[in-house]
Amino acid sequence: MDKQSSAVGESGGPVDDRYIVPGLQRGLEVMLAFTPERRRMTLTEMGQVVGVTRSAVFRIAYTLDQLGFLTYDPGTRTYALGPQVLRLGYGYLASRDLLEVARPQLEALRDRTGWSAHLGVLEGREVVYLARLPTRRSLSSVVQVGTRLPAHATSMGRVLLAAHSTAELRDLYAGVALEQHGARTPTTLPALLAQAEADRSAGFAAHVAGYEAGVASVAAPVRDVTGATVAAINISTVALLTSEEELRGPLMREVVGTAARISAALGSRSADPRPRQA
Repeated sequence: MDKQSSAVGESGGPVDDRYIVPGLQRGLEVMLAFTPERRRMTLTEMGQVVGVTRSAVFRIAYTLDQLGFLTYDPGTRTYALGPQVLRLGYGYLASRDLLEVARPQLEALRDRTGWSAHLGVLEGREVVYLARLPTRRSLSSVVQVGTRLPAHATSMGRVLLAAHSTAELRDLYAGVALEQHGARTPTTLPALLAQAEADRSAGFAAHVAGYEAGVASVAAPVRDVTGATVAAINISTVALLTSEEELRGPLMREVVGTAARISAALGSRSADPRPRQA
C-alpha cells in the first residue's frame, strides 16, 4: 500500500501527499502485512514486508503493541495481531444494517427461484418478518413485513430455534401448549426438541403445509461476525407446484447459499454452504 505514489485514493478522489501521515501509513501497512498464512513475524520480517529499516519498524511495532493492535511473544521474539484489531473490524461490520445487506441477496434469490423470499428474526417464541420480496407470479404467501408467526410451525422459526441449546428451548417452552399447524407440526416439547435437533444437524428446515396450508418453504440461518444465528431467510412456494425433491434439492441449495453470502457480508466465517441432506 503506497498512497503517496497513487493518483487516486480509496474513496475515488485524488491524493494530496501533503496530508498523508507517514507514521500512520506505515503502521497500517504493518497490520495489513499479517495474513492467515503469516500470523506471526519478527521485526526483521515486518521491516522487509513494508520496506523500512529494523529500527523504524521497531518504533511502529512498539507503538502498536502498547495500543493493543499487536502482541509480542518474548519466547519467539515475534509479533501477532492483537485484540484491538477485532474491535476495528467488529465496529465496521456491526454498522452494516442487516436489511441493507440482505435485501439485494433476497431479490436475487427471488429472481433465480421465482418464489417469494423473506427475512425474519426470533422474538420469544415467534418469528417476526422483517423483509418480504414477493414473487412476480399471481400466487404468493399472505405474510407481510411485521407479521408474527409461531416459530415452531414455520421454516424460518425452526432454523432460529435450532440455534438454541436443548436447555434454552426447555426454558423457552416450559409450560407452553404448542398449537398444531399442519400434520407435521410438533405439539409436545419432546417433539419440538427432536425437530430442532434434526434441523440443527441438517443446516436448514423445509416443510410443506406447515403454518399456511398449500405453501411449501425452505429456510436457512444467517450468522453474524461472532458466528451466532441472528436471522433466517426462506422462500415460500405453492406446494402443488413444487415437489419434495425440488424443495430439498435445488431450492434448498439456493436458500442455503444465499444465507451463507449474507452471513459472509456480516462478517461470519462459520456459515457452511454445504448442508446435509435431510
